[in-house]
Amino acid sequence: MVEFKNRSSYADWRREALDELCLRETDEAGVPERVLQVVWQHQRLRDDLRLCDGRSVRVLHPGFWNHGAGPDFRKAVVAIEGEEVLRGDVEVDVEPAGWHAHGHDRNPSFANTILRVVWSAPETAREPWLCLRDQLDAPWPKLREWALREPPGELPDRLRGVCCEPLKRLTAGQLDGLLNEAGIVRLEGKAAHFEALARARGWEAALMIGLVSGLGYKRNAWPMRRVAEAMLLLDRSKARAAEREEMTLALMLGISGFMPHEWSAEDRRRSDYLSRLWSLWWRLREDADEFKMPIVVWQLGGVRPVNRPERRLALAARWLADDGLIRRIEDWSRGDSKPAVAARELMALLGPTNESFWEDRCTFVAGPMPGRVPLLGRSRLNELAVNTVLPWLHARARAGRNRALVRRVEQLFLTWPKAEDNAVLRLARRRLLGETSAGCLRGAGQQQGLLQIVRDFCARTDALCTDCPFPAYAGSLAESGARE
Repeated sequence: MVEFKNRSSYADWRREALDELCLRETDEAGVPERVLQVVWQHQRLRDDLRLCDGRSVRVLHPGFWNHGAGPDFRKAVVAIEGEEVLRGDVEVDVEPAGWHAHGHDRNPSFANTILRVVWSAPETAREPWLCLRDQLDAPWPKLREWALREPPGELPDRLRGVCCEPLKRLTAGQLDGLLNEAGIVRLEGKAAHFEALARARGWEAALMIGLVSGLGYKRNAWPMRRVAEAMLLLDRSKARAAEREEMTLALMLGISGFMPHEWSAEDRRRSDYLSRLWSLWWRLREDADEFKMPIVVWQLGGVRPVNRPERRLALAARWLADDGLIRRIEDWSRGDSKPAVAARELMALLGPTNESFWEDRCTFVAGPMPGRVPLLGRSRLNELAVNTVLPWLHARARAGRNRALVRRVEQLFLTWPKAEDNAVLRLARRRLLGETSAGCLRGAGQQQGLLQIVRDFCARTDALCTDCPFPAYAGSLAESGARE
């Protein structure tokens, strides 16, 4: 590690410190893939680009850097000689062989790749690759040094949306008003979903389906929903109150496919709890047989141990076994607590109130984790509040024509504590608002409002904002503010 000494300036110290970081990020070939990605994002390339097959190519938009799974850049716009303008994804590799070596040729996520960008290719290559090595706008050593020092994910000014300029001319009050209005539109859209679900299954079932689905995150929301729907059809009324939660969990684990086919004698001796769950499932399995799901419907790759479906099902079983939960949620919504206090109150309603086998376990067979981890954390609570509880309450209040409760729910939605930042929000802030800090959005309602604008307009156009009407609308807001 670089130590501080008596240097003449910060610039001298910075140079040495970043040199060390550069060495860490350089691969054996001397060409870090991240450097190529930075070069591509900032388009540090010559104007007269040509593919390996000799055709000219113009990059109308390099796309947006995808830091998750899939192609490196999404929604690029490229004009290749002899073809119509292409819109799609771009993959950046050091060598052409990376496409096959990394399995991109077999991965459906890469099906919309319109351009493969590589550092170098054989001189005899005639494939439609864009080789960067001889098409840079500066000597490689200088460009490499610049790229390694460029903060990853920084969006160049010229890649911001057309609406960024008029949005920056809005007053703080105008921008808050716009984001809040868009947030309410998003709330109403989510509420309409619950209203439709309630017509088919009833209000209480609609909320339970929404809550349990929310525990599946994006990957496993659908199988979680199927488990919840099955449980609402099974008769659990004959269960003793003391046994109802374990019976509910036993059924959910059996239906989901996570209940082992049999327990070893050692497993039974190790835990009376596991033995009781197995015995309950064995007794009830015939009634639930038509609802059983194959384990392959669950996406478990990359799921953190504490987010395993077994743990989520344990929490869902508590909700489903609690006949008074929905009534208490409705009572909570009629309170007058401020958002931060209301969030803690909702956590008390939805979070487990006593110790559980699952608080330090992620599966049946895994040993205890180093410490206890709550079955419901603040981040997941925020997601459930914004995407399920508040929209459901809004829909029910509107159905009952309770205007006071509608206003209360909208106030909670707009001022609810912010959810965790994510890649979609980061890109939206940088592209639309020209802001890198998450602090520019005041709460979850404004986060939702920004996402609604992205969904309404950005998702319907390309990266060049072709024919998007939103910039003109933002401009009209700015002009009206200037006249006032």
